[in-house]
Amino acid sequence: MRVLIVGVGGLGCPAALALGSHAALLTLADFDSVEVSNLHRQPFHHPGDVGRFKVDSAADKLRAIFPSLKVVGLKLCVTLKNVDSLFELHDVVLDGTDDATTKFLLNDAAVRAKKPLIYGGVLRMAGQAMRIEPGGACLRCLFEGPPPQTQSCAQAGVLGSMAGVIGGLQASLAQRPGETRLHLFDGQTFESRAVQVKRSPDCLACGTA
Repeated sequence: MRVLIVGVGGLGCPAALALGSHAALLTLADFDSVEVSNLHRQPFHHPGDVGRFKVDSAADKLRAIFPSLKVVGLKLCVTLKNVDSLFELHDVVLDGTDDATTKFLLNDAAVRAKKPLIYGGVLRMAGQAMRIEPGGACLRCLFEGPPPQTQSCAQAGVLGSMAGVIGGLQASLAQRPGETRLHLFDGQTFESRAVQVKRSPDCLACGTA
């Protein structure tokens, strides 16, 4: 697979590690730098990496673990101007962001490109993940659009191991075509469930796709 991981943080790091031995190409896209507050949930980044670009820090670790893996680091913010071209170059895209607006940007691009997107999200002690398959239900079928105000992981807090659980689940879903249920995990009770999401006929993204 040629995999694009958008966001090399709490979700993107464990997902990249899990996919390293299965992918032919891992492209990491992130414009952010490593901060001390990232270290408890972003395993590729160590104290000595603080101040470095996350894509550089993560790419170095991946190349050391998987010498034959092709890793490309893109120091950029994924926007409406470049998202479609990024999808064209990859077989599957994994959402490792903590920004609701970017999640819907990736969702809409996946619908246009007819390529799978692996959605994931964590907050405090809960997380969820879903494979958005071409022709199936998408993120807007679930939520319609981003809420007017959301908190990032840094603002609301997140259990570090929860990000690892969901990132690993996303890596598994990237390799499981047809598994399109929404997977939810509660870090307080250790309970998980999977919910079948129906495609909405009036969805703004996939309703006419």
